[in-house]
Amino acid sequence: MFTGLIEAAGRVERVESMEGGVRLHVATHLAPELKVGDSIATNGVCLTVVATTATTFATEVSPQTLAVTSLGALAAGSLVNLERPLRADTRLGGHFVLGHVDGTGRVVRVVQEGEFWRFTFSYPDDLGMLFIPKGSVAVDGISLTVADLREGEFDVAIIPHTWEATNLQAVRPGDPVNLECDVLGKYVVRVAALMEQGRRAPSAVVDPAGS
Repeated sequence: MFTGLIEAAGRVERVESMEGGVRLHVATHLAPELKVGDSIATNGVCLTVVATTATTFATEVSPQTLAVTSLGALAAGSLVNLERPLRADTRLGGHFVLGHVDGTGRVVRVVQEGEFWRFTFSYPDDLGMLFIPKGSVAVDGISLTVADLREGEFDVAIIPHTWEATNLQAVRPGDPVNLECDVLGKYVVRVAALMEQGRRAPSAVVDPAGS
């Protein structure tokens, strides 16, 4: 589990083809602290470290992950957001992020507002019910707040720190981004759908007080 608070912006050193997938080699100052088998969110996708050096780590991306995320668009030189899993003994900032991407959107507009920026992203139709104004969303793994919501698009406000510490400084209109909606919203939508189908939700969900 992650929080969407990016620890580092790494840079892809090279992309190696594998049968059906790819191996990414990413340069980052986090490399000395990583070991084989560790999880690391890369642009919001939970991946497994398969090799390390003093300055880089490698991870393998399966055909399924390439099909449902934007990782297939990465090339040498691409900037990527990195976050290690949440520790149980630390404060929780951001929001709960699983690293399981719900879909991809695209950058629609980037507007500078003084020292700040406003980004507009598109989202797939099937994710529309999972967005709410002022709700949380992870964009390329970054925990952000929906500032404005329209059909097929949402806006977020970016502070200077987030601009400097993430890959947002490098994205341009038309670029793909990974979207992960708030997990709590997904459970609510699922329960509502089951109840609409006439299937009773567990009593603990319907009536947690047991009355």
